Amino acid sequence: MDRFAGKVAVVTGGAHGIGRATALRLGAEGAAVVVADVDLPAAEEVVGELGASAMAVAGDVTSRESVEAAIAAAVERFGRLDVLAHVAGHNLANREAVEPGDGQWVRQYDFTFVGAVRCIEAALPHLVESGAGAVVLVGSISGVVALGTNPYAAAKAGLISLVSNLAAEHGPTGVRFNVVAPATIATRAFDNRPEALEELKAIYPLRRVGRPEDVAAAVAFLASEDAGWITGITLPVEGGLTTGPGHLIG
Repeated sequence: MDRFAGKVAVVTGGAHGIGRATALRLGAEGAAVVVADVDLPAAEEVVGELGASAMAVAGDVTSRESVEAAIAAAVERFGRLDVLAHVAGHNLANREAVEPGDGQWVRQYDFTFVGAVRCIEAALPHLVESGAGAVVLVGSISGVVALGTNPYAAAKAGLISLVSNLAAEHGPTGVRFNVVAPATIATRAFDNRPEALEELKAIYPLRRVGRPEDVAAAVAFLASEDAGWITGITLPVEGGLTTGPGHLIG
């Protein structure tokens, strides 16, 4: 498929895991891809796989200056911007309990929620100019159902409300906003505990955890003209987790 032929996409957090898979998927479908990540050497490795129609930029979503510079570099190199796939974001605490004080909440909210806002604000004028821009945020199923890790879940839930409001506000410009909400995905976060992935398979009706490519496929769909009349939605990519207690069946 060449759904993104002639299009330019920025993928934040594009050096690893879901971001890497998303960058490769968009590139395979014809997009010129800008891989933005704090891990610039790893981003450059992804660009090596993508070829000449890609570039790597340093991108720290906690810094407005860094985000604006990354978007500006993308537009300067390719002349336009059509897709923002915002993948950067992970659980900073990896704890279920709320620790005393504001620190954990502030760090997670700034990274996950405000980081997305920074990227959208920097990209939006260029997406409007393209005439049919698309923003896809990678949220989490933790923002949809109660699965613990409160600061992370709350920040991810905020993305759902953000996208709903932005979709209504900017719909007349032609820019679409959507969220993908993955459940357990086999990323480097599980490199040192593969047994956890094996145990988690049992709670999913499809009897496997997700792959980064599963999420990348959903991002590519929502960013493409195949989803040209879809905006303001949250698409769960969760192997049937929210259908019920799959571990009790079969």
